[in-house]
Amino acid sequence: MAKDKCPECPKCLPGWLVQFGDLMSLLLVFFVLLLSMAVMDKKKVEEYFTIMKKAMGFMDNTSSVDEQTDGLSEGEQSEQEPKDAEASEMDEVSQQMQEVVEEMNQAAQQSQMQDESQQIEVIKSQNEFILDIPTTLLFKDDEYELTNTESKAFIAKVARIVRTMPNTFQIEIIGHTDRSKYKSEQLPRDNWDVSALRSISVVKELIKNKIDPAQLKVSAHASYKPKSDIASENRRVEMRFYSDKAQNNVFAQENFFDRLE
Repeated sequence: MAKDKCPECPKCLPGWLVQFGDLMSLLLVFFVLLLSMAVMDKKKVEEYFTIMKKAMGFMDNTSSVDEQTDGLSEGEQSEQEPKDAEASEMDEVSQQMQEVVEEMNQAAQQSQMQDESQQIEVIKSQNEFILDIPTTLLFKDDEYELTNTESKAFIAKVARIVRTMPNTFQIEIIGHTDRSKYKSEQLPRDNWDVSALRSISVVKELIKNKIDPAQLKVSAHASYKPKSDIASENRRVEMRFYSDKAQNNVFAQENFFDRLE
């Protein structure tokens, strides 16, 4: 009697696949062990995701900006508070400057130091404010030295307010002239010299009134940043008050990986 023929066995999987499966299992166990030994800090993990959203510009479509701001971590809220306090100080100082400016404008009109059309202006912006001062209030024609008693008294009042400001505030003195083609063989030789020397005179007067020289900066633009088409309005000195705190990127403020430790 003939024996039944043995059916063909199915083809087996390749041998390397078994070893690969063992390797993946071992890797999974390894990472599970790492996770079990790690200490998960929920606060730092939330900060990590907040930093990533800010850096990459992600915003949730399901919530408003106010709702996302309310969800900031305590660390970010504490960083925001000094900025708000700094903005409040800036507003307070600009208000004090406004009062001094109004007083000076009235005194100048009474003494006929300047025309009614030429007034000191306080120009406010988000993180700074500027005192726009006509040169007729500070200097005589084609001169760059402060010799007027009223001018020195005005700068002394400004300096008195500056001394109450935090040291983080900086002051930039910017000189401007009109478009007249002033030329001379001696100093000042041209409009560049006039605008620069006038700025330096104001800075030196501030230093005489006990302002820290490290807070002061001199700039000159001659006639190349006119205010208007009226020549008398372009002859001016600007005192720019701003904060020295740079708005750095969140990664520059603190080491990115230190926040995850």
